Amino acid sequence: MKVIFRNTGYFFREIKTIVKLDFLSNIFSIISLSFIFFLLSLIFSGGWITNDLIKAIENEAEISVYYNEEINVVDIENRIKKVTGVKEVNYIDENKAKSEMTEIMGEESRILELFDHNPFDPYIEVKIDLNYVESISEEVELINGIELVRDNKEILDKLKDISSLITILGLILIIAVSISTLVITSHIIRQGINSNKEQIYTLRLLGAPESFITLPFILEGLFMTILAGIISLIMIFVVINYIYAKIMAFLPFLILPNMMQMMYGIGIIGILLSFTLGLLGSLFGINSTKK
Repeated sequence: MKVIFRNTGYFFREIKTIVKLDFLSNIFSIISLSFIFFLLSLIFSGGWITNDLIKAIENEAEISVYYNEEINVVDIENRIKKVTGVKEVNYIDENKAKSEMTEIMGEESRILELFDHNPFDPYIEVKIDLNYVESISEEVELINGIELVRDNKEILDKLKDISSLITILGLILIIAVSISTLVITSHIIRQGINSNKEQIYTLRLLGAPESFITLPFILEGLFMTILAGIISLIMIFVVINYIYAKIMAFLPFLILPNMMQMMYGIGIIGILLSFTLGLLGSLFGINSTKK
């Protein structure tokens, strides 16, 4: 290790020389790797947002129960409370129903001003354990005076399908990214070694250990993949920031995960992945020149 630290300046000069020897090829490789990591980060972000959204819906799972207003609502509430899986029962009058919808619709709620009367009916809001949603809906529908039970199970099922699809796409993309990064990095390293054959031969004649000779090429591979990882993180930050701004403008009721917390998590994964793939790609490249 002392030899490595003592020759840090030499290693950096060597990396600079290797990069300069095939400058355009290195630049295009970094750009290609940046877009590959960007696609992977995009899939990670989509999976993160979808899973967070599903958890939020599960925690706030509820059904809306509409009833015949000629029936005593207190009796209906008491019967609903006895159903297995029901956590909480709240009566929502027509004014509160209108207020909630106004908040959900945001600026579009101006259309409600066109009505001469409140178009919303009172209903009973039932907080539930999502595992019992089907049995709860079936039991509540049998209560005398119940006209309609509306749940969000279909929406949740679709979100879960999307989450599964994103997970599968993520796994496929991780494999594709790994292979592409290893191929690109190992190719660049192999090219660098072939361009420096005479210098490597001279170092071997002088008795330099193999680790001393190959270290600049490993550092070059790491430099390229980590730089590509950082560029992809900047790109994904700009894109996610834009998407969040659009969602908040058009769907203000949607509960999104904390953006900075998500970016921090994706940043750590991205840097670790780019470091690991850069190291492996460099080692493969060096190993392939020995054959």
